[in-house]
Amino acid sequence: MESSFPFGVILAVLASLIIAANALVAVAVLLSIHKNDGVGLCFTLNLAVADTLIGVAISGLVTDHLSSPARPTQKTLCSLRMAFVTSSSAASVFTVMLIAFDRYLAIKQPLRYFQITSGLLVGACIAGLWLVSYLIGFLPLVVPIFQQTTYQASCSFFAVFHPRFILIVSCVGFFPAMLLFVFFYCDMLKIASMHNQQIRKMEHMGAVAGVHQPPRTPSDFKAFRTVAILIGSFTLSWAPFLITGIVQVACQECQLYPVLERYLWLLGVGNSLLNPLIYAYRQKEVRQQLYQMALGVKKVLISFLLFSTRDGGPEGPRESSCHIVTISHSQLDG
Repeated sequence: MESSFPFGVILAVLASLIIAANALVAVAVLLSIHKNDGVGLCFTLNLAVADTLIGVAISGLVTDHLSSPARPTQKTLCSLRMAFVTSSSAASVFTVMLIAFDRYLAIKQPLRYFQITSGLLVGACIAGLWLVSYLIGFLPLVVPIFQQTTYQASCSFFAVFHPRFILIVSCVGFFPAMLLFVFFYCDMLKIASMHNQQIRKMEHMGAVAGVHQPPRTPSDFKAFRTVAILIGSFTLSWAPFLITGIVQVACQECQLYPVLERYLWLLGVGNSLLNPLIYAYRQKEVRQQLYQMALGVKKVLISFLLFSTRDGGPEGPRESSCHIVTISHSQLDG
C-alpha cells in the first residue's frame, strides 16, 4: 500500500482523539476507584488503557504516510508495530468481554457478586488478559505461515501479516466472543424481564391494598442496554474487517487489500474511540467524575482569568478597587 497524505491525516486525527478520550476516561476512572474502591471499575480502567495503547501504536504509522516522498520502513519494525496494534486491539476486545461478563454476573448472582469479584481475582484476570493478548499479537512473528513472503517497504497490516492470520483470529477469538456476547445478552434479558414482572406484581399488590407506589425501572435494564450497545459497537466495528479478511483467504485472486487496509481496518480501530464515549456516558461513576473534573478545570480557568485581569496593568488594580469601594458604599447606603 502506497503512502497517502490524506490517509495519514485521518490516521493522525484518529490517533489523537483515541489517546485524548481514553486518557481522560482513564483519569476519571482512576479517581473513582480511589474514592469508591470500586473493583468493577478496574475493567473499565483496563479498557481505557488498552485503547490508549492502540492510539499510541497507530500513531507510529502517521509519519510514514505523511512523509513525501514515501518513507520506507524496515520489515522488522513494521512487524513490531502491527504486533503492538494487534495485541492492544485483542486486549481491548477481551476487556469488553470481561465487562460484559461482570455485568452479567452482577445480575445473575447479585448476593454473591462482591464475594466473587475480589481484587485478587480481578487482577489475575487482567494479567491473564494481557498475556494472552500479547501472545496473539506477536504470534505472526514466530509462526512463518502467518507472515507475508514479500515486502514492498510500505508498512501496513497485510504487508507483513498473511490473511490466514485473520482467519485463525476470527475462528478462535471473534466468533466465540460473539457467541458469548449473544448468550450474555439473552440471559440478561431473561433475568431483567423476570425482575420486571416481580416489580409489576408488587406494584399491583400495593395498588390493590390502597398503597400508592411510584413506578420503578429495574437497574437490570440499564446493564442490559449497556451490553446491547457494547455488542453492537463491537460487531459493527470489527466484523467487516474480519469477514472481508476471511473472504480474501478464500479468494486469492480477489484484491481486497486496499479496502481492508484503507477503510475496514480504520473502522475496527475506531472502536477504541467509541468505547470511552460509551462508558463515559453509560457508567454513572465515570460520568459524575468527568463532571467534577470539568468543574475543577472551570474553576482554575476562572481563577486564572481573574488573576490575569487583576495584574493586567497599572490601571487594573485601581479600577477594581474603586469599583469595589463604590459597591461597598452603595450597599451601606442601602
